[in-house]
Amino acid sequence: METLAILDPEGNADEALEPKIEAADLRRLFRGMLASRRFDERMLKLQRQGRIGTYGPSVGQEAASLGPAFAIGPKDWFVPAFRETAGMLWRGWPMSKIILWWSGNEEGAKVPDDINDLPICVPVASQCLHAAGLAWSCKLNGTDHVAIGFLGDGATSEGDFHEAMNCAGVYQVPLITVIQNNQWAISHPRARQTASATLAQKAAAYGFDGIQVDGNDILAMIVATRDAVKKARAGGGPTLIEAVTYRLGVHTTADDPKKYRTDEEVELWKPKDPLIRFGRYLKRKKILDDKGRGLLEEEVAKEIAAAVETAEAYEPDVSAPFHHTLSEMPDHLRAQLAEFQAYRRSIGEAVPEEEDGRGRLQGNVGVF
Repeated sequence: METLAILDPEGNADEALEPKIEAADLRRLFRGMLASRRFDERMLKLQRQGRIGTYGPSVGQEAASLGPAFAIGPKDWFVPAFRETAGMLWRGWPMSKIILWWSGNEEGAKVPDDINDLPICVPVASQCLHAAGLAWSCKLNGTDHVAIGFLGDGATSEGDFHEAMNCAGVYQVPLITVIQNNQWAISHPRARQTASATLAQKAAAYGFDGIQVDGNDILAMIVATRDAVKKARAGGGPTLIEAVTYRLGVHTTADDPKKYRTDEEVELWKPKDPLIRFGRYLKRKKILDDKGRGLLEEEVAKEIAAAVETAEAYEPDVSAPFHHTLSEMPDHLRAQLAEFQAYRRSIGEAVPEEEDGRGRLQGNVGVF
């Protein structure tokens, strides 16, 4: 099984494998990773304060989604699970929208204009099928676009993962699947997930390539994804990337990792932190010094503060479920919507007239 690593923990790069990336892009990548880290830290505080619901942080895993996001184009499909915050921010998702999603507001699932992404997906491995289907559509439509999907190591034990990989292999679709192997499926260790020496080698059973990558090395993730994308665009079929990483924090805010793993284990992984490693690399290359990093910290802090303010000022449309469930509202839902809006008016709420699902304005129950 092929493996790939470029940066060591001290930020030294293997020059034979080091990709050519403009200094400005390297700074942007670091900012993206920093923004994801600081955003996670703020989200954890918001959850503890009761201002959002349960939250799943990606601390320690930022490179595993940001590298692939950098390596694809805006017309390619990006299909996240729920620990791809860095990649989503890079793709153009506003922080405020992500906050809304974790607040239980479905407006946070509305994909920003002009990007081919799917929203956060928590049901384990279900997004694998979505990504495979999107990749198949890219092939059927004759485009050179690809789909890239993400999952955790625990999701490889789900049937949806195997069905998606089997379909991808049979039809040789342009799919790149990134397994974020963070060593733990909540409290279930990697060693109890599978007897396979690697997760990447599972690709062989489905008839396509697999590679194991240092998932805390953003340069390695970029190179591995670029190679997979190039192959897929040329009709070479799917690739499975196992990003070996580690969840430094909680699985979600409903979790207490001290009940199933040791502090010693966590300490072993801290020197491999992708943010620290990449920062050292940029400092060695004289691309980002301490002053420059300080300015980025200030910039990111202001962005996060503004996002929280925007999200908390958002007033949801309580009739939205009627409009967003089906492409055309059936008669029984139109009747229920009219009844609901009439009730709201009866208790003194200001309810604007709106279309009933067939392009007609409605304001009272009697329109049906």
